[in-house]
Amino acid sequence: MNKKKPQETAPSSKPKNKNPETAKPKATSAPTHKSVTENRKARHQYEVLDSVECGLVLHGSEVKSLRNGRCSIEEAYARLKDGEMWLVGCEIDEYRQASIWNHPTKRVRKLLLHRSELSRFAGRAKERGLTMIPLRVYFTDRGVAKCVIAICKGKKTHDKRETMKKADANREIQRAMRGKKFDKNR
Repeated sequence: MNKKKPQETAPSSKPKNKNPETAKPKATSAPTHKSVTENRKARHQYEVLDSVECGLVLHGSEVKSLRNGRCSIEEAYARLKDGEMWLVGCEIDEYRQASIWNHPTKRVRKLLLHRSELSRFAGRAKERGLTMIPLRVYFTDRGVAKCVIAICKGKKTHDKRETMKKADANREIQRAMRGKKFDKNR
């Protein structure tokens, strides 16, 4: 007959959780944002003077469509009306699964700001020749849709050329600096 030896027990310590699904997530210090769309032409066509982060008032089908990345802010701008800020010309495509409860693609959407931010921003926006342009739309960590609106001044053609020359010069300097790092061993 085989007799089994009694199993020795380890000192009383809690077993480690090896299942990654039930393990506690590690806290991250930097917030991450899921970018939906960005207005890349705005920085080329306008000089950005100031910007503010706004919330968006959306329907459910609009949120679903944004999560799929179906948004265009190329032709959009912000307007002040009756003490509120509105996003005009932003196109959020229809969400196919919403069927009859879908939203109009180019409707005017309300932007959410604190009253103090709105009054500060509105004062500068009323200056002659300034425009309020959306720079980007994204979701926060909590899943809230946000929009960055900037007060911009339109660039003239010669200003655009000047900006491109400066960018080219900076790029050349960076290339030269990278080349010196590799030539250091000679």
